[in-house]
Amino acid sequence: MDADATLSLALELGFSTARICRADEAWAAGDRLAEYVADGHHGSMAWMEETLERRQHPTAMWPEAKSAVVVGLNYGPEQDPLPLLERRSEGVVSVYAQNGDYHDLLKKRLKHLARAFAGKTGKQVKVFVDTAPLMEKPLAEKAGIGWQGKHTNLVSREFGSWLFLGVMLTEAELEPDEAERDTCGSCRACLDICPTNAFPQPYRLDARRCISYLTIEHKGVIPVEYRQPMGNRIYGCDDCLAVCPWNKFAQTSTEMAFHPRPELKGPLLAELAALDDAAFRQVFTASPVKRIGRDRFVRNVMIAIGNSGDHELVSVVEAALDDGSALVRGMAVWALGQLSPLRVSEMHEMKVAAEPDLDVVTEWQALSQKIS
Repeated sequence: MDADATLSLALELGFSTARICRADEAWAAGDRLAEYVADGHHGSMAWMEETLERRQHPTAMWPEAKSAVVVGLNYGPEQDPLPLLERRSEGVVSVYAQNGDYHDLLKKRLKHLARAFAGKTGKQVKVFVDTAPLMEKPLAEKAGIGWQGKHTNLVSREFGSWLFLGVMLTEAELEPDEAERDTCGSCRACLDICPTNAFPQPYRLDARRCISYLTIEHKGVIPVEYRQPMGNRIYGCDDCLAVCPWNKFAQTSTEMAFHPRPELKGPLLAELAALDDAAFRQVFTASPVKRIGRDRFVRNVMIAIGNSGDHELVSVVEAALDDGSALVRGMAVWALGQLSPLRVSEMHEMKVAAEPDLDVVTEWQALSQKIS
């Protein structure tokens, strides 16, 4: 089974694109990753530091790897996500998470490809879909699927910003494709649109400032300086992806599994704030959103409510002041201060006296000082 046959099979299996690169050649991506971690730009994602050595090169994962078959699956949205940020009483979930977990679909197809390849060639293979310590984006650039733009994400001439990536490593030596070249030029659209200035320089992301990191990976109280810039983003952020000029070539995904669920098309913040743990699990069954848990999700919803300017949501916030989660209560205090600061002075003494959690007390005190 040669390179052409392998790529043809990948396309037959439903992948949008597939190309090949050497997996055993030197590259600069490993050094860039080490510098990134040394600078602390990975934030609290300790797994990046713990797996650094294995991430630095594909052969660190598997010394026998000679070739990488890199596949992409288009998840282009039906509509530009940026206008949704103006609908402030609704929550915005990142495009990739508006339906089922893409890992399942990609891995199923990759395993099919791997079984067929191993059966035809007798060569060993391993498959990866971004849950293992393998850097797919540098491999995708090396294979010619796209290039890592100034926002560090992959950009494709054919699909713009919207590609899920998977990799099949093999000990077979396959004819590689030509690498893609960076064609960002002087464009800074992705850097300039970032609400939290998370890019200290082109091609470098400081995750600690990134809304995707803050709403998904960050487990505690979200720092005050990032709350208003979050707007109504309640899971992830697509701004730097959506603004890319190369999206003029993007295509709406034909995969029904990637089309948004009806309940995530403009979900009302009031309804999301009312989710208890059981309801959260039901709504987000098989969704990437489920992994952050109900409390962190409603924490994000409270911040979005505080940014909404919708005074009809004050009663929703007041109900959350008695939530079982201190994380939710703390963000509800902040949201109340944004929507109705006078209510803070009325409730402050009573709530602080009854509140055992330091973070929540700190939120009350900060708001009291703000309006005094």
